[in-house]
Amino acid sequence: MHGRGYVQQGELRAATYLRRRFKQLGLQPLAPDYTQPFSLDINTFPGRLQMQASPSSSSGVSRLFKPGIDFIAEPNSGGGYVVGSAVVFDTLTFSNVAARRRWLARKLDGQPVVIHARHLARLEAPTFPDDSLRNSLNSAAARVTLVERKLTASLSAEQSPQIRLQLLADRWQDTTPNLIIRVDAILKLHYPTQNIVGYIPGQIQPDSFLVVTAHYDHLGQMGSSTYFPGANDNASGTAMLLELAAYYTQPKNRLAYSVVFLAFGAEEAGLVGSRYFVEHPLVPLSRIRFLLNLDLLGTGDEGATVVNGRELPVQFQLLQRLNEAQHALKGLAARGKAANSDHYPFSEYGVPAFFLYTRGGITAYHDVHDRAATLPLTAFANIFTLLRSFLDALQAQPTVK
Repeated sequence: MHGRGYVQQGELRAATYLRRRFKQLGLQPLAPDYTQPFSLDINTFPGRLQMQASPSSSSGVSRLFKPGIDFIAEPNSGGGYVVGSAVVFDTLTFSNVAARRRWLARKLDGQPVVIHARHLARLEAPTFPDDSLRNSLNSAAARVTLVERKLTASLSAEQSPQIRLQLLADRWQDTTPNLIIRVDAILKLHYPTQNIVGYIPGQIQPDSFLVVTAHYDHLGQMGSSTYFPGANDNASGTAMLLELAAYYTQPKNRLAYSVVFLAFGAEEAGLVGSRYFVEHPLVPLSRIRFLLNLDLLGTGDEGATVVNGRELPVQFQLLQRLNEAQHALKGLAARGKAANSDHYPFSEYGVPAFFLYTRGGITAYHDVHDRAATLPLTAFANIFTLLRSFLDALQAQPTVK
């Protein structure tokens, strides 16, 4: 689905699939056609994304870098076409006054500048005393930041006038400083997207709710031929949500409380969908007895972490007891508050919520390697049984906030 992002309507394809699946399972809609619409501003890269390095002498070898493998666009990168000799940032500017003067005297208009991520972080720190160096970097036509180990993509609601790319540091050679860069970037304003919402009415207390959430969106495409599959993040959590929905729609498994299934859009853009729901709730937030947010559930060799486990010790102890009785996971680690997924806007409102994610196994995250073919799903079946037992047990627990 084009990475379930904002190029070629990938997120809309995913939402259409979920809507159809909700209907097939027999969930009742909480909004017309299960859809809660909202909009957001989003920077996208729908077309060309190219970077080529050529040697300064005839003895070198040209190299065409691969998007997603060798380099990515920074989330707020602008677009354009730049050809020029790369200017490598002089780290002597940090300690040598003469070097700083020489650097600031350079005219970078129309040229690409190359800087290591650790030096850029130092320049962009709020405590760094000299804005002139930052302004100098921003005057370049393109900025290429060298990063170690892996490329980690993200999204932005803004667009810089400057082309901004990240390149793996071991791909860069100072002997090939001539760069050709092409980037197509489009800032989409008020892009329409949606949450997908269905529920199962409770048999005894239909005005009390257990809520299961997962975000279905991901990073989408970057350039015309590169996309981010998002198998672990978060096709895995969305799949678990659908498995739980399939279980609880069976009449023999119906709960006393109503169970809401919330598939959020635009989590990767900054928890936009969940924040919108909290601001425009389709059920009274005060009537939500508990919320389970499912994200990154595709591994589990080393157990799982429960965000808000320290904040809600009674519920965490219940989950631990169930886990030990079932031998479901190697272990559960309690964590405090964290604004790292869709549970957070609910927690800030006072809704008791856990965000559960697995640990161990494949480490692909926000990159092109997060693929279904290599996702082990080590503990997926055990987590399903554990979460089902936890939801069942919550009906018998007193409300604790």
